[in-house]
Amino acid sequence: MLGLGLVLTIVVVIAGFMRYASSPFGYAGGPVRVSVDQGSALKSISRQLERKGVTALPWAFTLLGRARGVGESLQAGVYEVTPALSPNDLLDRMVRGEALHDEIKFIEGWTFRQMRAVLDAHPGLRHDTREFQDREILQRVGAIENHPEGLFFPDTYRFSVGVSDLVVLRAAYARMRDRLKANWEGRAPGLPLNSPYDLLTLASIVEKETGAPEDRALIAAVFMNRLRIGMRLQTDPTVIYGMGARFDGNLRRRDLETDTPYNTYTRGGLPPTPIALPGEAALAAAANPASSRALYFVARGDGSSHFSQTLTEHNRAVNRFQLQRR
Repeated sequence: MLGLGLVLTIVVVIAGFMRYASSPFGYAGGPVRVSVDQGSALKSISRQLERKGVTALPWAFTLLGRARGVGESLQAGVYEVTPALSPNDLLDRMVRGEALHDEIKFIEGWTFRQMRAVLDAHPGLRHDTREFQDREILQRVGAIENHPEGLFFPDTYRFSVGVSDLVVLRAAYARMRDRLKANWEGRAPGLPLNSPYDLLTLASIVEKETGAPEDRALIAAVFMNRLRIGMRLQTDPTVIYGMGARFDGNLRRRDLETDTPYNTYTRGGLPPTPIALPGEAALAAAANPASSRALYFVARGDGSSHFSQTLTEHNRAVNRFQLQRR
């Protein structure tokens, strides 16, 4: 039989341990963050708590987690610890996956380079891809394409603080594939497009050319009509994209005449890749353009466009809306 003194000692230890488990950490200072990686051991979490001044008893936190049998149930993420939180509260949050969350937004019309810059600068992500070449990023997200432009859906993505930027990229890539598939399957009959990638490419041009949302489907119709009759698309955004860093904000006649794979003034058909991130509305317009015989459009100066069926009518519109304003 256990002696009375030993029994009392065990009772006192158990009571103290239970008090530790349910009492606030009570450290001096504000909130701190603790990172839990997939498969993190309780010991590594306890050492973080000690280093950050949350607890002077890291072994006790480890023992508590083992006693509760939650060592294999902790979900990855970054967790906020406050002085009022108890060890039990913190373990509960980690088991439930109540990690800190943040978000990032990719905007319609951005290039992949712009998207990567925003991704690389976001403080809530772990930047695993910062030194990657584009081709390696495509491999890591499981892309079947060879060029990254236009492959990631512009949207707001919510994520657990501290996760890899690859998590966001994979989500954006999967969402674009889903939306592209849906729009391709729901496309109007008889479009002069050979593949979903053609639809994505045309949608990216529509995205860059649209000033007023109500014009989007008509702009798509203009480009479809040109493709049908073998007329060159002659769209400035593709020329600008092909110029890359050489574009200084001013598109000149010599730029329109200088051939690149993306110059739709010098080359027929679609450019070799998308030129930007098309949003849902641009995808929908490209898949189901307006019923129109227009072959031309010109900006009115208020964001909207004027559409014409003939070159004569278009030249009058250019004179009215462009030349007279100069």
